Amino acid sequence: MSKNVKTSLIWIFVGVMLALMYVPILILIIYSFTDAMALGVWGGFTFDLYKALFTDSAVLGALGNSLLLAFISALLATVLGTTAAVGIYYMKRKRKAVAQFVSNITMENAEIVTGVAFMMFFLLTNIQYGWPALIIAHTMITVPYVILSVTPRLSQINPNLYEAGLDLGASPIGSMVRVVIPQLIPGMISGFVMAFTLSLDDFIVSKFINGGVETIPIYLYNALAKRGPDPTLRALSSVLFIVVLAALISVNAVSASRKKKALKKAA
Repeated sequence: MSKNVKTSLIWIFVGVMLALMYVPILILIIYSFTDAMALGVWGGFTFDLYKALFTDSAVLGALGNSLLLAFISALLATVLGTTAAVGIYYMKRKRKAVAQFVSNITMENAEIVTGVAFMMFFLLTNIQYGWPALIIAHTMITVPYVILSVTPRLSQINPNLYEAGLDLGASPIGSMVRVVIPQLIPGMISGFVMAFTLSLDDFIVSKFINGGVETIPIYLYNALAKRGPDPTLRALSSVLFIVVLAALISVNAVSASRKKKALKKAA
C-alpha cells in the first residue's frame, strides 16, 4: 500500500470519527431555530425557542447555579491543583509516582462510584447536601485535571528559578509566589477552563448530593423525565455547547499567542 493511500485512509477515518461526534450536535443546533415539537420536522426559521429559554425563570436559575458552582469549584481546584502539581514535581521519584497515581484515581474511577462515595462521605461527616457538598465534590473531581495542565508547564521552566529567588532574599513562599507561579499562569488558565467545563457538565456526582440545588444537567434530566423532549432544551443545549466551545477556542488562542511571543523573544 502506497504512502498516499495510507494518508488518504487516515484522513477518511478521522473525518468519519469527527462526523459521528459533531454531526448530531450540528443537527441539534440547526433544529434549535425551529419550534417544531418533533426533531426532524422543520416548522420554519424562528428564534422563539431562544426567547422562551431566556424568559424561563427555572432555566435561568439552573444556569446561574451551574455557572456559580463551576466558577467557585474551578477557582478552588486551580489553587489546590497548582499547589499539588508543584509539590508533586519536586518530590523524589518513588513518592512522585505514588502521588501521581493517587491523583489520577478520580479521573479513572467510574463516576457513579465517585458519586456514591461522596454521598456516603457527606452523610457520615454530617456535611449538608447542597452547596457545601457540591462545591467540595466538584473541586475534588476537577483538581486532577488542573494538575495535568500545570505539570507540563513545570517541566518547561528553569528548575533553578525557585532557588534563585531564595538566593536573592525571598522567603520560600515569596519565591514560589513571585518567581515560579507567574511562569505557570498559562497552565493554570488551561486547568481553570477545563475544571470549569467539567463542573458545568457534571451530572452523576451532582445528582447524588445536590440537596435540591438544580444545575443545568439536573434540570435537563428532570425536564426530560417530566415533559419529554421539550423543544426549548434544544436551544439550551446549543447555548451550552457554543459557550464551552468559545471558551476552549479562546484559551487555545491565548496559549498559541504566548508561545509565538516566547519563540520570538528566544530568537
